[in-house]
Amino acid sequence: MSLATGGVGRLEGNVSAPTVLYMRLKKRVHIHAGDTVTLGMTAKLLTDDSIAEVLESLVLYHHQTADGNRVVIDLLQMIRVIRSHFPNLTIETFGEPQVLLMVGEKAERPRMPVLLISWLLLFFGAGLAIMNFHTDVSMKQVHMRIAELVTGKHEEHPLWFQIPYSAGIGLGMLLFFNHLFKKRFNEEPNPLEVELYLYQENVNAYVVAEEMRKKQGGHGPSGPAGEPHA
Repeated sequence: MSLATGGVGRLEGNVSAPTVLYMRLKKRVHIHAGDTVTLGMTAKLLTDDSIAEVLESLVLYHHQTADGNRVVIDLLQMIRVIRSHFPNLTIETFGEPQVLLMVGEKAERPRMPVLLISWLLLFFGAGLAIMNFHTDVSMKQVHMRIAELVTGKHEEHPLWFQIPYSAGIGLGMLLFFNHLFKKRFNEEPNPLEVELYLYQENVNAYVVAEEMRKKQGGHGPSGPAGEPHA
């Protein structure tokens, strides 16, 4: 492990009484390929100011290309590193037992031609889906019947009813998804955001479980500075 331990050793000697470290692990941490991950990057720490900076700089893991783009750091691995420098430190942990490292390059800005083509495909696809639905349920005949019940006259094209109905579909979609371009109508998440969040949580849970299974089978990624995980 590439860590300057001289300062840590001097600091340990200055700690006369047992100190408590409160640690809450993060769910996900985004890093770049080849980055070195420290304790401060993976957890929120609350302890004496005299040792907080040293704890945050403790190296937990150095990414290697062979490890892939999803790496899991276990709580026990963190405790092992902390204990190696502060054996008398009392550690209280909260939250998740693992941290998922998501390795990736800097996100590229979307290309306008691709974005425009995708927008057009979605726009016309959604329009055709709505029209096919109205055809399947004979919506035109329904509108004609409703207009006849209200006015007592048979109309082939009751536009006074159909135009507000069409506008209501668009308004309903805006309210349902709580978005008009970048503008939000309120702070509540829309159903699409909730589904995306649940999907991401399920993917993360699966990745963590799979990585832990690989570690237990002896095929996990390498530890700090190339050392294998226990």
